[in-house]
Amino acid sequence: MTTLAYLQDAYIKVLEAVVLEVGETGVVLDQSPFYPGGGGQPSDEGKLISNDDVYPVSKVFRKDGKILHEIKGNLPDKGAVVQAVLDWERRYNLMRTHTAMHILCGVIWRDYQASVTGGNMEPLKGRMDFEFEHMQKELVNEIEEKVNMEVQASRPISIRTLPREEAFKIPDLIRTKVNLLPEGILEVRTVEIEGLDLQADGGTHVANTKEVGKIRIVDYKSKGKINKRLVVSLEEVR
Repeated sequence: MTTLAYLQDAYIKVLEAVVLEVGETGVVLDQSPFYPGGGGQPSDEGKLISNDDVYPVSKVFRKDGKILHEIKGNLPDKGAVVQAVLDWERRYNLMRTHTAMHILCGVIWRDYQASVTGGNMEPLKGRMDFEFEHMQKELVNEIEEKVNMEVQASRPISIRTLPREEAFKIPDLIRTKVNLLPEGILEVRTVEIEGLDLQADGGTHVANTKEVGKIRIVDYKSKGKINKRLVVSLEEVR
């Protein structure tokens, strides 16, 4: 099993790891800072460094119960000690985007009781679908103002892992229309935006809503009779 460092600390940018297995297109490490994708969040990218050799990591994903780091070109040897280095700018932008989506979801659930029907994201841009029957510009402007108030509120964000039975006693823990947590999962990781939102989630997030920066709703459209899409965009942070 690969120890996934981001589960405890999403701000780890680099760590030392040992190559446990070498496949045709990638390697398995004993520990990794890379997020393997899921829940609408893309996998991380970066590189492995061993002495003077650099191995670009183009994708990280789960396969046959393992975390595979896909590498373009030559592969490091089994047993090699490597520095696993994230493309930090990309990761941090995904963290900000993912938290922005939770702020959006939290505001819409709190004020409009609309469930999530789908979502996806890329660095600094994401979309989320909700069970709204009607969506108009005035409502979109209202939602945008409210989510940015939550950014400015500087709400702390915390991560916890709970036994499944305990987690499912929390009201509204699953905000999606369909429960995506398989029965075999015995522990549930939760992400809480203090005073706003608490959800089951396996992705990476910033530590405080102020890190998200200004959220803009750049588009909205109907995706069905009771299904409306909001598209959000974030600003670059230097």
